[in-house]
Amino acid sequence: MDIQIITREGEPEYAVLPWAQYQALLKAAGIKEQVSPEATKLQAATPDAILPGLDQLRSLREGKGIAIEALARTVGISPSYLAMIESGERLPDAAIRRSLAWELTVPGWREES
Repeated sequence: MDIQIITREGEPEYAVLPWAQYQALLKAAGIKEQVSPEATKLQAATPDAILPGLDQLRSLREGKGIAIEALARTVGISPSYLAMIESGERLPDAAIRRSLAWELTVPGWREES
């Protein structure tokens, strides 16, 4: 199998494999419902659905007891840029939104499947 392992903080997080091999694994496991590539593209094309709303970002962060500096550092942006996102002065790109959702453990984003 041609598998790529993606790690996070030194721990395996994801395994990426070719679609045909994924389908073969599903079939071998006896799983009949197979996700189509079109459905996967649709999910990837809706990054705005990841966060409940950027206007709730500050309350999400504070509710989890995360300092703005710590979240910004983890996401890879400056605290001042995160403050601008929280205040609505800046709109982050999809990668930053995904990273914020991941770090804030937004339900549905980080759940085990």
